[in-house]
Amino acid sequence: MAKVTIDGIEVEVADGTTILDAAHNAGVHIPTLCFLKDVQAIGACRICLVEIEGARDLAASCVMPVSDGMKVRTNTPRVREARKTVIELLLSEHDGDCTTCNRSEDCELQAVAHEVGVKENRYEGERSKRELDVSTPALRRNTAKCILCRRCVTICSDVQGVTALFPQKRGFKTVVGPAFNKDLDSVACVQCGQCGAVCPVGAITENDQIDEVWAALGDPHKHVVVQTAPAIRAALGECFGYPPGTRVKGKMVSALRRIGFHGVFDTNFAADLTIMEEGTELLTRLKKALVEKKEAHLPMFTSCSPGWIRFAEYFYPDMLPHLSTCKSPQQMMGAVVKSHYAKKVGKKPEDIFMVSIMPCTAKKAEAKRPEMNSSGVSDVDVVLTTRELARMIEQAGVDFRSLPEGTMDSPLGESTGAADIFANTGGVMEAALRTAYEIVTGQAFPFENLHVKPIEGLAGVKEASVTIKETVPEWEFLRGATLNVAVAHGLGNARKVIERIQKGEEMYHFIEVMTCPGGCIGGGGQPRMTGNDTRRARIAAIYAEDEHRDLRKSHENPAVQKLYAEFLGHPLGHKSHELLHTQYTARPKVKVG
Repeated sequence: MAKVTIDGIEVEVADGTTILDAAHNAGVHIPTLCFLKDVQAIGACRICLVEIEGARDLAASCVMPVSDGMKVRTNTPRVREARKTVIELLLSEHDGDCTTCNRSEDCELQAVAHEVGVKENRYEGERSKRELDVSTPALRRNTAKCILCRRCVTICSDVQGVTALFPQKRGFKTVVGPAFNKDLDSVACVQCGQCGAVCPVGAITENDQIDEVWAALGDPHKHVVVQTAPAIRAALGECFGYPPGTRVKGKMVSALRRIGFHGVFDTNFAADLTIMEEGTELLTRLKKALVEKKEAHLPMFTSCSPGWIRFAEYFYPDMLPHLSTCKSPQQMMGAVVKSHYAKKVGKKPEDIFMVSIMPCTAKKAEAKRPEMNSSGVSDVDVVLTTRELARMIEQAGVDFRSLPEGTMDSPLGESTGAADIFANTGGVMEAALRTAYEIVTGQAFPFENLHVKPIEGLAGVKEASVTIKETVPEWEFLRGATLNVAVAHGLGNARKVIERIQKGEEMYHFIEVMTCPGGCIGGGGQPRMTGNDTRRARIAAIYAEDEHRDLRKSHENPAVQKLYAEFLGHPLGHKSHELLHTQYTARPKVKVG
């Protein structure tokens, strides 16, 4: 332990603690830009400079470790002037364009400039060259706004293991982007949006599609409906001043009605549907392997996270047969809406405009996949992120905080608690186990409060085993079997699991992979910044949603049961295969030509 004095406040911290963390313990705020808690500390931006008694130079507090007896001052004239100069130099070459930038009220550079007292810029530098990259459906890059903090590089390489972004050239000519300064569509980018989620400015943002939705709502020939993912209800409130983890499902529904959607549906309905299809697919593969003694491509991986799908297509094409053939809940909902629902309301599929509100930028790319058109037209027309929905609510002049509690439209708004937890890492696996166990055994799911504790939390890779002691006659071959499952969130962790399997170090039957750290609650389209404290708060809110439900298992959803009775027939049947399942394609890591 080391005793350190910061601005006259003495604190005791573990050896190796940085000055920045020690200051936090002392209740002293130090501004930062390049720093990412739990992820990156490189001292690149120099905003966090502090003065250490006896030292000649100022030190970057995010990387400087404390020592016993150290005395630190964070607010001296020298420190204030240094921070101010650093910000002014950044602003001198930054393409501000603040009046039209969608980060204007959410810009860390702007916030820090205000904090350090920049009122006018004393320096007029050459502006960075503007190169716009709009090559992908999900993301938009503007090199003139980049401040070279390298957050995006770290999250893409160290956390996601994709390495689509690099710093290139030197000095003023330095640019962060794909190799050879090409567009994102030329490299193995999974479009997860984590780069944009950590970018402190507007250099990388989601591809804004709000105007497309307004145009559809204004078209008298369009029947415009919307679906919302489970993660939205635990995060949207942050855009309107609520603390992380505030559940705002009812207000969100009311806001969507005020905007003018003809139908407000819950992606949770399709999540329950996904469990019915995916659970049956897993059991079918187990039967093929254990009874028929045929290749069944086990372990089976979940397929609801589109960034993970693209990751597998780029980096592990040999594993594609192991992925569930189920579409994601977003795409299942679109397919059902433009087939079954269209007939119910007397509309042609092409006259229905399906909007998805998702925590994920990769969902924008998923909706544009050419195979996602089971009804003859695109399953989903436009995907908006949580952030885009918040902007749209503001544009509509809706006072979010004063809204009453609304309810989803029936039947496509009916769901169970199992669908809620799709938002969290481990949630899809737990939802699947709740249903598969009861189908196989005919008995109640044995875990306390229906939660499988080993696969909860923020550990990068989690494991659990479920032993099946009794079965109904149809699944007799599973009596006494132990089902081994794993959960990974963040693509770097998915890579670790796959490599263990390929080396023969692990044997699993079923694996859940979510692209983003924490799962969908930490998606690339969620309110910024999403650190672990925010992830935990959102996760707790989602579990609370589940625990307050009357129905908490997907196979108990009466609306899903009715859909099978009236339209789909049975899980993995001809109609469900046609509408709810898909295929995957190996992708080259670099586009040639």
